[in-house]
Amino acid sequence: MEKIFKQENVPANTLIHLTAFVALGTIVGARLGHCLFYEPEYFLLRPAEMLLPIARNNSGAYQFVGYHGLASHGAALGILAALYIFSRIKRLPYIWILDRIAIVVALAGFFIRMGNLMNSEIFGRPTNLIWGFKFIRSHDWYLQPLNAQPCHPTQIYEAIAYLAIFAWLYLKFFKNNEKIIPGIIFGLFLVSLFTMRFLIEFLKTEQVPFEQGMTLNMGQLLSIPFILIGIYLLIARGYSSKAYKTVER
Repeated sequence: MEKIFKQENVPANTLIHLTAFVALGTIVGARLGHCLFYEPEYFLLRPAEMLLPIARNNSGAYQFVGYHGLASHGAALGILAALYIFSRIKRLPYIWILDRIAIVVALAGFFIRMGNLMNSEIFGRPTNLIWGFKFIRSHDWYLQPLNAQPCHPTQIYEAIAYLAIFAWLYLKFFKNNEKIIPGIIFGLFLVSLFTMRFLIEFLKTEQVPFEQGMTLNMGQLLSIPFILIGIYLLIARGYSSKAYKTVER
């Protein structure tokens, strides 16, 4: 992001402020997203536990338990909200910021999924393929029968996809020093990243028990609106493989 800002003569302190907004939007959005999308019946009755690392024990007293549950779709919404506030404060075009942050977010997605791999979480269904992983450190009670079976390392599948999307958008942005039509980079990001997420979800185990038996899981249902928004942006901006032109900020 620093390289992008330097090329466009954006002040260095803008990046510092942007980082703070994105970090806060990511954490708050990811946490609220998990609580409201995946376990609303629990957290709506215990709102304090959404943002505080506490839980009430059997005796009725609160104790420190840490945070359990973050949702990438919630993080996406949190980032969008934070960037909108940031754009208003800095008086920068909202779509201008989205086009540039999308490149970096794709790379961040790579590291997040590798972290999921190290934590033995969000993995796939059993497989006979030679690269199957045994996720013996998984603590989800409803997935315990899978601990001894090789499963799809879907974290790696997603990580590779996100890394490729980052490289593609990065090269597209810097190619020939031309500026692509505003909104195109962000549209391509939404369509490519959430389509990959949608497809890889077919190989994943359920993230929460209520997903068992669902034709499309929660991750797929939440991906569809982002894909549609991306398609709309590309159509509205008249995107084609040659849709480049110099655009003044």
